[in-house]
This record gives sequence, C-alpha cells and structure tokens, in this order.
Amino acid sequence: MFDDPLRWLRAAAHRTRELAMNRAETGLGHQDADDDAGTIGTDGARGFDPFPLLEALHRHGVRAVVIGQVAGIMHGSNELTGDLDLLWDGDPAHAPALADAFASVDARLTGETGDALPVRPESFLRPKVEFTATGAGGDCCTPALPWGSLDAREFLARALTASGPGGLEVHYASRDDLIRMRRAIGRPKDLRRAAELDAPG
Repeated sequence: MFDDPLRWLRAAAHRTRELAMNRAETGLGHQDADDDAGTIGTDGARGFDPFPLLEALHRHGVRAVVIGQVAGIMHGSNELTGDLDLLWDGDPAHAPALADAFASVDARLTGETGDALPVRPESFLRPKVEFTATGAGGDCCTPALPWGSLDAREFLARALTASGPGGLEVHYASRDDLIRMRRAIGRPKDLRRAAELDAPG
C-alpha cells in the first residue's frame, strides 16, 4: 500500500537506474522526450536520482514544488521517469537561495532556445529554465510560464509536503492539481498519467 511518498520515489528512481544503466547513450536529453513514452528513454534516466537536488533545495530553504511525473510517482503512479520538474514562485527575493541550491549540485542552465545561462539569481527569473545537475535534469518554472486557464500560484499554495530522514522536506503538487496540469498539457503521456491518478482506488 502506498503510504510514503519519498520512499516510493527512492524505489522508483532505483528502478529507473537499473532499467537504463546498461543502455547505450542516445544523445537525448529531457527536452527530447517522446510525447508518449516520456523521459524514461532519454539519457537522463541512466543515472536518475532526484534526491541530491531535492536535498539541496531543502538545505537552502527553497520552497520549490515538484510537478510532472516525479510528483505523479509521489502520488503512487507506476510509470517511471528520467527527469525532475519544479515550480517556484518567481519572487526575486527567493532567487539567490534557489541559485545557491542549484550551484551546490553543479547545475548547468539553458534557456528555452538552448542558450547557456549562468547559475545566478537573474537566470531563474525567466518563466522557465532547463537544467542538468547531479542526478537529474529537467525544467524549473515559475507561474509566469503560460499555463492556459490554470493559475499556477494556486498549485504552490495547495502543495503537499513529504518528510524524510534527517528532516528532509519535499513539496509536491496535489493530486488534483497534477491531474489538472496533465489534462491542460494534453500530450498522450499526460492524458494517460492523468487517467491513472484519477482512477478509483
């Protein structure tokens, strides 16, 4: 029975690494993910471990909310993933701590056009930056990113918190909000994963 979001996530990340460890490199990053299969087929899955970054965010006092399939796994989804997507409030006052957390795990940032960005507070003030860091790559977004009719600030307010060893706290999107995000994006993998989360039982 699913009862521990962080234990579930650790187990899923381990399964992802086992599945991908002997696979030849593809040259595909999380931005190249297939709209049906997701990032499990990308190189990010080969060493996928979201915990170094999640722990860094906690150490630096950053309230970043896990979204995407990592959040789905924390709600009990059985589908594996190879990337970590985050949402934070975009407040310039919080950007220095965010930059420090990412720098501590040797992050590299790029803009949406693939331009390299410094790991500095101002880079995170964009609606979205892509990152590669120790253990995981993905997107770091703010509510300024177009979310259709959805208000991403409400996702932040309704986020849940999972606690782990050493006082680790990980914030993640609520099940209902994650389903709304999935359906708004509307790719085959998103609709399938929304249906999984919305299924009874």
